[in-house]
Amino acid sequence: MKIEYLGHSCFKLTESTGTSVVCDPYDSSIGYEMPAVQADAVTVSHRHYDHDNIKAVTGASAVIDSECGHELSGVEISAVKSFHDGCRGKQRGENVIFKFRMDGLDICHLGDLGEACSSELIDVILPVNVLLIPVGGNYTIDAEMAKEYVDRIMPDVVIPMHYREKGCKLDIDKVDEFLQLFDEENVEEVDGSELELMRSHLSGDTKVIVLRRRQSD
Repeated sequence: MKIEYLGHSCFKLTESTGTSVVCDPYDSSIGYEMPAVQADAVTVSHRHYDHDNIKAVTGASAVIDSECGHELSGVEISAVKSFHDGCRGKQRGENVIFKFRMDGLDICHLGDLGEACSSELIDVILPVNVLLIPVGGNYTIDAEMAKEYVDRIMPDVVIPMHYREKGCKLDIDKVDEFLQLFDEENVEEVDGSELELMRSHLSGDTKVIVLRRRQSD
């Protein structure tokens, strides 16, 4: 399966069959344009402008934005309710965590998760091979809280998201604060926006992979 980073918290996930899903498309209010993209479905973790720009995705026959179970041409999609803040949603509301089963891999997109790590939440998230996790703080969990989630979930691959990069107008931290919590040999910065994964690629050790945002056309 292929993972393409489109910026902010937005990814395009594509199974080897060609079935694709775009997660959390954003609009230009964050400071840069989202690239044009097509997909079979869109998932939306919550209805904020930097996560629900559905019209930016063409060809999608389904928009999934609630706690549910879906099957999309062989791709299993499940959802778990969580909170956008540490006060059970009183500040910023609820957040939906999505899990995808593609080519025998379990991919988890945490959306704008803001609540502290708990055994109850970890239990419903597991198992996870690839974890897409917010690390920028302020509106979501910060670097140290994200590290706790990684340590508890123990995924094979961690891809950080929702951090400040060039052009971003949001008051969030850069990815560096998260990366420095890991040993250097366990961090890889890819010179590109795409990553192809197979189960045979997984070593059993957690590796953090930083993808470059795909530029708008």
